[in-house]
Amino acid sequence: MKIYVDASAARNGNGSKDYPFKTIGSAAKIAKPGDEVLVFPGTYREYVDPVNAGTPDAPIVYKSVEPLKAVITGGERVTGWSVYSGDVWTARVSNAIFNGYNPYTTFVYGDWYFAKADKHTGCVYINDTALYEASSIDDCIKAEVYECSWCPEDSRFKWYAEQDTEKDETVFFANFKGMDPNKERAEIVVRKNVFFPSKTGVNYITVDGFEINKAATNWAPPAAFQDGMIGPHWSKGWVIENCDIWGSKCAGISLGKYLDPDNDHYFTYKYVKSPTQMERDAVCRGQYHGWLKENIGSHIIRHNNIHHCEQGGIIGRMGGVFSIIEDNHIHHINNMMELGGAEIAGIKMHAAIDVTMRRNHIHHCTMGIWCDWEAQGTRLSQNLLHDNQMPSFAKQLKGGMMSQDIFVEVGHGPTLIDNNIMLSEASLRFATQGVALVHNLICGAFTSVGDGTHWRYTPYHIPHRTEVMGFMTILHGDDRFYNNIFVQKNAPEQKEILRDSREGSDMENREVGTFVFDEYPTYDEWIAQFDFSKPADMGALAPVHFGHLPIWAEGNVYLNGAKPYCKEKDAFVDATPVKIELKCEGDEIKLDTNIADIIKDFKCKMISTETLGKAFEPEQYFENTDGTPIVFNMDYYDDARCENICPGPFASFDSLVKSL
Repeated sequence: MKIYVDASAARNGNGSKDYPFKTIGSAAKIAKPGDEVLVFPGTYREYVDPVNAGTPDAPIVYKSVEPLKAVITGGERVTGWSVYSGDVWTARVSNAIFNGYNPYTTFVYGDWYFAKADKHTGCVYINDTALYEASSIDDCIKAEVYECSWCPEDSRFKWYAEQDTEKDETVFFANFKGMDPNKERAEIVVRKNVFFPSKTGVNYITVDGFEINKAATNWAPPAAFQDGMIGPHWSKGWVIENCDIWGSKCAGISLGKYLDPDNDHYFTYKYVKSPTQMERDAVCRGQYHGWLKENIGSHIIRHNNIHHCEQGGIIGRMGGVFSIIEDNHIHHINNMMELGGAEIAGIKMHAAIDVTMRRNHIHHCTMGIWCDWEAQGTRLSQNLLHDNQMPSFAKQLKGGMMSQDIFVEVGHGPTLIDNNIMLSEASLRFATQGVALVHNLICGAFTSVGDGTHWRYTPYHIPHRTEVMGFMTILHGDDRFYNNIFVQKNAPEQKEILRDSREGSDMENREVGTFVFDEYPTYDEWIAQFDFSKPADMGALAPVHFGHLPIWAEGNVYLNGAKPYCKEKDAFVDATPVKIELKCEGDEIKLDTNIADIIKDFKCKMISTETLGKAFEPEQYFENTDGTPIVFNMDYYDDARCENICPGPFASFDSLVKSL
């Protein structure tokens, strides 16, 4: 059945084409498996709470009749502004508009949230530009540049709110920098979510072609309830595609965790157990709450424009397993720098078991992709990542995070990173093990190698399942580097980085190459520690069982000062100055480089699952999510590699004339 929705209808109808509903929420109450909810252009200021689930063969489809012309928003227009002082205007809003959740009395809070400044979950907008929250009316009037912002001039737009308890009103003060809010479009964010079921298990929903914006979401850490502006809420089989998703206070799309009252921001409220312990608890409790391949995950997130959210573009713990995240443009995440903590990235996934992230363009984010815990069977392929670093003019936010294209943290693998282009100052933070890098172009440093894990033993799983196989500390190593091109694109000097939740700072590596693994053994050196000709001496082997795992490196290229692993025998090393630059030509992005001239005829071998073998702890092959082997015979463009294999993400350097 087709159900029609039109915001311009004279009155709320019955959902027929002649008498459409005025709200999407009305359709969401009656839509059944196989139904298609067709939404005509207009602005829908509502929270859509899908009631019924679809089925694998008959999903419930919500579709914008004209792509991106139906706008679902958590914002409300505010009129009746009056001048308060200079460029600062004031307006009053009845608290009834918030329906029991007032974003202007609710602070962003939660586990792993490190920023010291108190910020509310609400926000004020002028013509879709977010204002920065001031700490007082005087700060609104001063309108000073916020020194941590990535957009300094935008940070002069300020808002402040206070409560009139006698009248039960929220009083807003806003510096619109010379604009008249009664003539422009001034909005406040009033709803926590925009398209998000209030109950779990609302499976097989498709959301296609909407603009979805402005939500007063809270911080979404891994052991707590993870809400987002849009998301499936612990369900299975959602498709979110062709949407423009922006303006969430915290998370844009949440593929995350359900509410567990016994483990919700536990550390924030109780302190007595470490937040890491509560994450381990969350994994085990999740299985009690239905965390199985048959029940949860298998979502598709594709062809979306996701931007200007202040925690993450896509986030999730456990609920995103077995999903595909592809062909999305994710950019300008956490650029306001009002929020800081350990959950910030273009994509931040805990337990991305058998999750494929491919062909995404991710840039101008505090971090590009962050795979935290249980990146088992995770594959990052054919992604373009650049400018994921703080601008030189911005001051570091105390409690903010370090920047890099990809962060893989405290997992046991197998984690596969292939055919990517990584151009930021730091390419990969490596506080993990069991990673294979194959056919990448890597222009930034590896950081945190052998560090950043301490005693954080984490789970690994039955291959291609969620059931926990065991827990283990991170030994580091068990990493493979084949057919990559490393370029020292930026200055190699170390960089000082503020610590997140503690005082002080650390120096981060900015030299490029696999040399950071020089102290790690080869496989032959590692396996020689075990004498299989006699019974094992448990005590004598204890240091070996907790020592670094081996490194494999072959067929890699190191340019412009990039340095190889000291035990790599066939590395191609050349100090010729390298030109490498992204150039925008209209909607096309091209790579301008002389790499082909330097490498010339250097060739390497075809890489496959057989080459890579098994990740140590889960004893799982680097393979497809269905358990079949991989041959890396396709490149960044999905062009076939011939017998003469080139290093890097391109089958042929003739491909450099193509748009990325």
